[in-house]
Amino acid sequence: MTHRPLKTSLTAVMALCLAAPMAPLPAVAGPASQTFDPNRPVDGEATQAACAPYGFTLRPEGGRPIVGRVTSRTMQYAAPPAPSPMPAPPPPPVTASTPSAEVAVTGNRITRPGPIPPPRPGLPPRPADTERYPDATPNPVRRVAETPVSTFSIDVDTASYANVRRFISEGRAVPADAVRVEELVNYFDYGYARPTSAVQPFAVSTTVASAPWAEGRQIVHIGLQGYELPQGERRPLNLTFLVDVSGSMNSEDKLALAQKSMNLIIDRLRPQDTVAVTYYAEGAGTTLAPTPGDQKLKLRCAVASLYASGGTAGATGMTNAYDQAQVNFARDRVNRILMFTDGDFNVGQTDNQRLEDYVAGKRETGVYLSVYGFGRGNYQDARMQAISQAGNGTAGYVDSLDEARRLFGPAFDRGAFPIADDVKIQVEFNPARVAEYRLIGYETRLLNEEDFNNDRVDAGEVGSGASVTAIYEITPVGGPSQLSDRRYEANRPNTSAGDPNSEIGFVQVRYKLPGERDSRLIQHAVANAGGARVSAQPPESTRWALAVAGFGQKLRNDPWIRADYGWNDILEQAQGARGDDPYGERAAFVQMVRAAASLPPQRTP
Repeated sequence: MTHRPLKTSLTAVMALCLAAPMAPLPAVAGPASQTFDPNRPVDGEATQAACAPYGFTLRPEGGRPIVGRVTSRTMQYAAPPAPSPMPAPPPPPVTASTPSAEVAVTGNRITRPGPIPPPRPGLPPRPADTERYPDATPNPVRRVAETPVSTFSIDVDTASYANVRRFISEGRAVPADAVRVEELVNYFDYGYARPTSAVQPFAVSTTVASAPWAEGRQIVHIGLQGYELPQGERRPLNLTFLVDVSGSMNSEDKLALAQKSMNLIIDRLRPQDTVAVTYYAEGAGTTLAPTPGDQKLKLRCAVASLYASGGTAGATGMTNAYDQAQVNFARDRVNRILMFTDGDFNVGQTDNQRLEDYVAGKRETGVYLSVYGFGRGNYQDARMQAISQAGNGTAGYVDSLDEARRLFGPAFDRGAFPIADDVKIQVEFNPARVAEYRLIGYETRLLNEEDFNNDRVDAGEVGSGASVTAIYEITPVGGPSQLSDRRYEANRPNTSAGDPNSEIGFVQVRYKLPGERDSRLIQHAVANAGGARVSAQPPESTRWALAVAGFGQKLRNDPWIRADYGWNDILEQAQGARGDDPYGERAAFVQMVRAAASLPPQRTP
């Protein structure tokens, strides 16, 4: 009897609870959700469920399109095909009668002894090698009496370093033309003195040291450190992703790695930044129009919806990307296309010069183009160098997720936020002190002397906090000349004039502030009083730069280094200059030198 009132009360309370409307649960993004706002700032993992409200259908792992030829990149996918019942038979053993594999590089055929090694786990079988690199014959030795002035456009690219590392990690000889020494050297930070003003955005440092690879010759080490923009001075970004989704990109080290790279960029976007996502295969299209940087999930879904199939109409894709960049163009923004590709165009316009001219014309509109390369076997480095230079952009090569983190993490700001355009360096040597010189690297960046003062001549762009390093090898007057004496006395250099204790040379840097048409000038004298004497122990930055420069020259088999300059000399130089190495990049370089020492020799026809 005493429990009946309590039971009746509980029953009444339950009835009221069931009759009352339930409190709304947090909205789940989905087609039926009435609260879903596609423009609401949100981030998260790009899954099928999360991306469906934005209109994107993701491809299942290993999935294939339901139909063969499609025009939309947001279509439904069939389940992955069943695995083959039997593995493919192993390749036949290589015998004396079996022709060895060959690699074609800029017209030369390099024979690779034995069978092609199997790919690393997660990588597809390596296709026939059609990689192409720009010809880069090492710079010659110049007489100061005849050609006292050296002029070149700066280069802050690092593509060659990562590509060289890829060859070495695969145990393959590095093609000489794939080695751009300046890009190896510029891969590292040297801790140069920093400028204090955005108006004069460069500080110049110089050091004179002995050449470790040539007895009696010296090195002039020139460092150019760029101004680092404070966060509040970094303009909004108007970025356009241009993604190669042709069939050749269908591998983990190509499109899949490019998608991870784009997500790293999305991580760094601010609300005031915008990104459009475009693609090309047989044709071209736009997956996502310019979208604010705080809509990260929407951006990630657009990137995740891309898949690889078909041909490669790169030129058509570039045209579409420039159109998208113009949609959100503004002079107070950084307007830039980021191209992710292996560079293998095979549909439509494929001529490098035509593409270069087109990109150069678009550069004048204020939209710049940077190119990031992926993959192996058909990597077209020559094309990517040409169009990135014409587009006032940078060129990078992504051989791993770690390299993607380096390029698109904090270092991304160095390419994203420009501090100076058309940056040129000119060095004039004093004939009273210097008999001969050669510029190490920059073979694809050389300019005529008269180009230095001509503001209509294009040169490289430098981003926030970036540095540039140049290394000259010089022969002091009276030193071991590399050029024969002239027969006639009137043709011989006159070194009697001038003060032997005066300057070695004079460095000039010409640049334009972003948006300006007229250039500005920085000048710096290279002094080394005391004749031929140089520092017995140059700064750590110089010693490290020389180790990397020696490594690059050794890989290219440059004729200007002595025959007995070996890998152990480079290792000793590097080990003595590792210094503070917070990210382990210098330690990794030392290991790469050790690995290079065991590579098979590069063969010639």
